[in-house]
Amino acid sequence: MTELCGPRLLAPDAGAWLLLLLLSPLLEECVFRAGLQEWLMRRGAAAVPLSTIAFALLHLGSGWPHALAVAAPGLALALLYRRTRNWGWCALAHSAMNGFAISVCG
Repeated sequence: MTELCGPRLLAPDAGAWLLLLLLSPLLEECVFRAGLQEWLMRRGAAAVPLSTIAFALLHLGSGWPHALAVAAPGLALALLYRRTRNWGWCALAHSAMNGFAISVCG
């Protein structure tokens, strides 16, 4: 389990809470949903799988287990964006997922 959690989730300080519950969801969803996925959707590309893979690869810095673990939530966020076209809902869901991860790991 520790390979999936990492130090930020195992013992989150105030900075980790801010990063995981506010900054990361806002920035990542702006880039991956409103940016990359929207761009791919407008070009008729396979937006959902490609944005999901890109999202997982972003988390590769924490290791392969972590990158693979965020693939399913990344897919859920991509599907949510495809349905709503509102990255704000994705950021809110992302924050909730991170909160859940903190509760499980911490």
